[in-house]
Amino acid sequence: MTSSQLLLEGLELVLIGMGLVFIFLVLLIGCIRLMSLLLQRTTVQDSVPVLATATVACPLPDADTLAAIQAAVHQHRNRHA
Repeated sequence: MTSSQLLLEGLELVLIGMGLVFIFLVLLIGCIRLMSLLLQRTTVQDSVPVLATATVACPLPDADTLAAIQAAVHQHRNRHA
């Protein structure tokens, strides 16, 4: 085989490989979008608002803890400024 024939075969293999990868990725994106649409349709009908159950009071930290947090933030800013 001559070098020009080898180059043409290599180019042919590259184009076939890139074409197959492109087709696979297009099919994959299409399947993902289709599944997304199907899931949106099924979950919208079954959804229930859950806003009232998520209210939990969080206690405020004491003065010592706040002072330690402020000192740590100040030290971090001084090191990375």
